[in-house]
Formats: sequence, structure tokens, C-alpha cells
Amino acid sequence: MNLNKYLDVNPEVAEAVRAGRPVVALESTIISHGMPYPQNVETALNVERIIRENGAVPATIAIIGGRLKAGLTPEEIEYFGKKGTAIHKASRRDLAVLCAKGEDGATTVTTTMMIAHMAGIRIFATGGIGGVHRGAETTMDISADLEELASTPVMVVCAGAKSILDLGLTLEYLETKGVPVLGYGTEELPAFYTRQSGFRVDYRVDSPAELAKIFKTQNDMALGGGILVTNPIPEEFSMPKAVIDAAIDQAIAECNEKGIHGKETTPFLLARVAELTGGDSLASNIRLVYNNAKLAALTAAEYCKL
Repeated sequence: MNLNKYLDVNPEVAEAVRAGRPVVALESTIISHGMPYPQNVETALNVERIIRENGAVPATIAIIGGRLKAGLTPEEIEYFGKKGTAIHKASRRDLAVLCAKGEDGATTVTTTMMIAHMAGIRIFATGGIGGVHRGAETTMDISADLEELASTPVMVVCAGAKSILDLGLTLEYLETKGVPVLGYGTEELPAFYTRQSGFRVDYRVDSPAELAKIFKTQNDMALGGGILVTNPIPEEFSMPKAVIDAAIDQAIAECNEKGIHGKETTPFLLARVAELTGGDSLASNIRLVYNNAKLAALTAAEYCKL
């Protein structure tokens, strides 16, 4: 991949990768588009701290001034948090434009996977992946995250696909693309804010060591593509399914009425759901990210032992 001339790897991250020590990638869209300032910066720094406490080096990924960044400084995270939604939400199609124009970009799951892979980082923690949107049979609104999982060998640890999506079709799409969907301590796909979705994952896995062994085996076999690890939100922070479903249904109806589409859809829906739940969904979102960061760090540490 001839993108490395546009890549800057933080010295601490580069040294850890060279030495074979555990590193965990983090996305930056959650900072710029996921929550308001200063809560976004506080959350991002806490996630990095949790990764360090569990034995790995954090590498928050972003685009700054047209440079692909693998590992941000606290000052750069602060900059991203303050600038917020004024920063472009950058998927695969945006990379060349942003680099050529020397602009900033907040990386999605797709672009975080791409840049992590370029930097030699194998494990990535996020909140939830994108997927097949409700009504995609007519809108064709399908996240690029699914295509990236099919082609880029990075393990993504998440709390399932975002529950604003069509979870059944998202699983079907991942199956078609040959992406293994693993449930950490569960046989049921978690639905982001809640632990239950009514859909089954491909396999249940019960330890970071087992996750690492599966990923190492997939890489050794040169099967290509990533692995999706779905890690349920901790029970004490899980929201009642009926409450979150009602909020999502209302948010989607408002989104359609306003004619919002494309990359603006997910930020609008997540923000509106947070309003409709009195902020409970945002609090749950933060807790599930912390939970995923811990599991990703433990898995990265186990992977480095293999």
C-alpha cells in the first residue's frame, strides 16, 4: 500500500511495534463527532489510560494537516475535541482529497483500520461498527466499515454494530464477505446500548488468549480480512431494549423527515437518541468504549506472546 509516505507514526507507538509490544488503535470520529467538548477529550484520554493500565500502548488515529497520524499527543486530542464537527468525517473515499488539500480528518472504523494496518498495529478498539442501515434495500446505505473488515487484517473490538442499524442484514453482509463475528462471553450479538439483539454470533469466545490465538491463526493461514469481536456493554450500564428501540425509531423518523442522508446520518441519529434518552445513551456509549479498550489491550498483550 503506497500510503506510507503520508504516514506519521508517534515515536512511542513506532518503538512498541518494532519491539513486538502490544499496541491498540483508537478512532478519532468518536472525539470529533461522538460527544461534546470537553467530555470528548476527557473520554479519549481515559480510554488511552485504560489501555495503558492493561498493558498496551494506545494509538489514537487521525488525519491532521493532510498527514495520516498513528498515535496522537494529548495536545492533538485537545485540538480535535475543540474543533469537533468542523473536522471532516473521513472514510476511505476522503483520504486522498484530505491529504492533497492538507486538511484534517476524523477517522471512522474504516480509515482507522487502514492506517493501523499501515503502521503495523493489529488490534483496534471502538464503540460500535457501521453496517447496513434500515431501509438499505432501497437506499443502498451500507457502511464502508463492512468492506474494510473483509479486506484489512485488523481485529476490531466493539460492542456490536450500532443499534440504529439493521442488525440482521449487517450480519448477513459480514457472512457473505467471510468476516468471522465472535461474541466475547456471549452467543448473542450485542446491540451497542443493550446486551441483547435476538441475533446469534458465529462463535462464542471466553478469553483474550483465545481471541488472540484465533486471530494469529487467521493471519498465519493468510486468509485476509479482519475479525469482528463483539463485547457486550457491562450489565450495569446496559439500557432497557424497549427504551432504546423507541428512541431509535423516533430518531430515524425525524432523520427521514429532515432528508438527512450519507455520512451525516449516524452522527444525527446518535445525537438525537442521546437527547431522547436524557443523556443515558451517551453515558452508556462511554462505558462500552472503556470496556472495549480493556478487552482490546488484554488481547493485544496475549497476541504478542504468540
